[in-house]
Amino acid sequence: MEKELISVQNMIYEIRGVKVMLDRDLAELYEVEIKALNQAVKRNIERFPPDFMFQLTDDEWKNLRSQIVTFSKDSRKYKPYAFTEHGILMLSSVLNSNHAIEVNIQIMRAFIKLRQYVISQSNTTEQIIELRKLLLLYIEKNDKKVNDIIIALNNLLEKPKETKTIGFRSG
Repeated sequence: MEKELISVQNMIYEIRGVKVMLDRDLAELYEVEIKALNQAVKRNIERFPPDFMFQLTDDEWKNLRSQIVTFSKDSRKYKPYAFTEHGILMLSSVLNSNHAIEVNIQIMRAFIKLRQYVISQSNTTEQIIELRKLLLLYIEKNDKKVNDIIIALNNLLEKPKETKTIGFRSG
């Protein structure tokens, strides 16, 4: 069960600032062809507003393909569809089988785990922001010290000014 949850988590991507799953991964999980999954969606398109499902742009698809090796072998004629958590929930009403229900439960658990992880890390984010502020203050204060040192070194490197010698000259 835990292994299945991890594999589902690996199929969740962030696109347009939203966690999504792609049609090909969902088709694999539901054990249906991508074409069959997308046809079921198109027959019920009113259930899938843009915040539930969207098609990747050329740039998004190109970027994803360059990042993930298995996508580079994907030779489909159209760009994939991305389903948000709500879109995946809606898929369970479109793909009506016991297997689809089981898979949906696994996917929802993966999204819940992901959300819990993000929430647990929020304190860490605040600590990083605070550390960054301290570091910037340190750099700001020490820039003057470093600058003073550089000026002192430059002064040492300058040619000594001609001075009049007072006293005896030999030779």
